This record gives sequence, C-alpha cells and structure tokens, in this order.
Amino acid sequence: MSKITRHDVNPVLSGAVEYHGFVFLAGMTADDLSQDVVGQTKQVLAKIDAALEGHGTDKTRLLQAQVWLKDIRDRDAMNKLWIEWLPEGGAPVRACVQANMADPRHLVEIMITACR
Repeated sequence: MSKITRHDVNPVLSGAVEYHGFVFLAGMTADDLSQDVVGQTKQVLAKIDAALEGHGTDKTRLLQAQVWLKDIRDRDAMNKLWIEWLPEGGAPVRACVQANMADPRHLVEIMITACR
C-alpha cells in the first residue's frame, strides 16, 4: 500500500497531500487582501510555484486546477495572468466558477493537483 503524506495539517485540512507521485495542494488565496483580483492572482500563482517546488515538482507537471472567483466578471483579468503563468502547451484540466468566499476580501482561490 502506498504511503499518504500530509503536510501543514490542522484540524480542518492539510496544506498539501502527497500520494503515489501526485501532489494535491489545498486552495490557495492571497495574503494581501487589499489588492484587486490581478494583485491577488499574482500572489496566489507565486504561492503555487513555491508550494510545488517545495514538493519536488513545478507547473510543467500540472494535472488539474480549480479556480474560484468572488465575481465571475474578473475571469478575463485572472485568465490573462493564468495564461502568462502556464508553460506553453501545459494547461491542466480546469474549472472556474463564481463562489461566495470564506472571507469576502478574497477575490480568487486556486487549488492544484500535480504530479512529480
């Protein structure tokens, strides 16, 4: 049986879970919530890069992404950064929906699954 490794665990969730060469990252949000959706998206993508690197992989190994936006009208602005961030030909499967966020100042949240 393969080992499941959980990182940054609290009573509610793990920050990341590794299993059988897969890396599942928890939804990531910006730290500076005074930023607009562009600023928050840049922060989130940087956090994803750092988390993937910390787990021995990178954005060239993305499999799946789930994106939540407070306002779906921000999709074009977020997508512009997303497209620039993705490696050419490396887009994962993805969903992008409007959602009520846990903190109303959060404008975007992204959850990633990657492999090593």
